[in-house]
Amino acid sequence: MEKKIKVLVVEDSSLVRKVITDILSSDPDIEVVGTANNGKTAIYKNDLLNPDVITMDIEMPVMDGLESLKRIIEKNPKPVIMISVLTQHGAEETFKALEYGAVDFIPKPATNLPITLKELSGVLIEKVKQVHHAELKIPIKKEEPETVLKKEPELVEEKGQLEVIQETSDKAVAIGTSTGGPSALVSIFKKIPAAFPAPVFIVQHMPAGFTKAFAERLNNNSGLNVKEAEDGDKIYPGCGYLAPGDAHIKIAEENGEKVIRLVRGDKVSGHIPSIDVMFDSVADNYGKDSVCVIMTGMGQDGAKGIKKVKDLGGYTFAQDEETSVVFGMNRVAIQNGAINEVVSLYDIANSIISKL
Repeated sequence: MEKKIKVLVVEDSSLVRKVITDILSSDPDIEVVGTANNGKTAIYKNDLLNPDVITMDIEMPVMDGLESLKRIIEKNPKPVIMISVLTQHGAEETFKALEYGAVDFIPKPATNLPITLKELSGVLIEKVKQVHHAELKIPIKKEEPETVLKKEPELVEEKGQLEVIQETSDKAVAIGTSTGGPSALVSIFKKIPAAFPAPVFIVQHMPAGFTKAFAERLNNNSGLNVKEAEDGDKIYPGCGYLAPGDAHIKIAEENGEKVIRLVRGDKVSGHIPSIDVMFDSVADNYGKDSVCVIMTGMGQDGAKGIKKVKDLGGYTFAQDEETSVVFGMNRVAIQNGAINEVVSLYDIANSIISKL
């Protein structure tokens, strides 16, 4: 019989702390071994109780969640799931936490959630179990020179919210990722230059309410013009389209030009947005001119769709195990024979560029 997963709950609100504790304690495989109401106590209890997983609030007295997270990752690293509020500031702080070493996040229980408390309970329990069972690797920060290639306004023509350098391209790039993906995507997008010769479609498993802020973060760290995709968006080279957290992203051809179509409905491969849905649509619309990348993340979403891309003659990459926070979706794709080349996170951007 397997031992229970030991969880430390860190949250300054006594009500939210009880809600999270009750949710986790309702599962027979999980034991909440302790709680903390500030980041300083969290560091002490992490050393004392040696939990398997930590849930961490961000805004707390005495020491906030970001500082506590940094110290835990440096001294006694554990898989940390951030509990984040659905605000612009909350999203920004969450993305910082992911860059500092947190493995994932969920929305904080609140009355304005776009999902029910029951759904949130399922997500939290699932994430704790997946994080515990996965072979997690805390990424070692690799010192790299600043390579953000700034957009060059003198070369572009404004079209709505995007700056467009050329009207069309026969090629397309698609990237799918999950746990460990946000900070990895930022590092890739920093290396993608302005005047990029293809559109880039992105699915990052992330709750609705965070994807718009994350698209802005990618946009600010890249030569690409990145936005949260909207239904009917025209598709242009040099532009990135991030699937919103509550819809699948597809490509359609209408009146002789390609546009984004968002589909709100059931989960596919366990997710909405689904990487499989995106890869499948890219394969149908771009075929051998597709360049697709499957990255760090739990489960197998994307492994089936990227195999279709390869079978139709497109080129496929998988992030390697060494630089993945969780070697899951990419591992399944490699095992399925869906991958042309396995590459380090630090080489993904240049590898994409080499195939365009």
